[in-house]
Amino acid sequence: METSIVVPSGKQENVIEMSIIQSIHEIRGVKVMLDFDLAKRYEVETKRLKEAVRRNIARFEGDDFMFQLTNQEFSDLRTQFATSSWGGIRYPPYAFTELGVAMLSSVLNSETAIDANRKIMRAFVMIRQYALNYAELNQKIEKFIQETNVKFENNDAKTNEIFVLLKELLEHKKELEKPSNPIGFKTSANR
Repeated sequence: METSIVVPSGKQENVIEMSIIQSIHEIRGVKVMLDFDLAKRYEVETKRLKEAVRRNIARFEGDDFMFQLTNQEFSDLRTQFATSSWGGIRYPPYAFTELGVAMLSSVLNSETAIDANRKIMRAFVMIRQYALNYAELNQKIEKFIQETNVKFENNDAKTNEIFVLLKELLEHKKELEKPSNPIGFKTSANR
């Protein structure tokens, strides 16, 4: 059963399926969708999706649109999700960035592909908005702690205890935000 999130946006509501969000991975520090996940969404075979891309390869030049995973990256990704459903794949898949997914809309022009593309683009936007909101909330909490800690310095132990706990919570959150062993090779540009 497909679960979804309804996001109000102006006059209409957008439905974002959770399975789309779950199929967006972070590889080489970029949010991407893999070719076989996209093919499933567009209701085409993966090899047909790749053929369409190869016929229009000029549209996808540059790693900011699409790149092929290395064997190690793909192995790490499979291990991370402990899934055997990717077992029949002979070659590492292609990863499409948000720009690459948008470019796919000019290559695949069926009604299903157009509908799937809308949903996927909304999911990318929602993830980006969530990250921005989270960063903004963190800044507000830190600012609140700094401003109120000065005001309540001479207050009772309970108030100070609250601030200490808030600071510990923020520090714990910062630790959780640090990436742990990202997938991919490090280049001189991202070291």
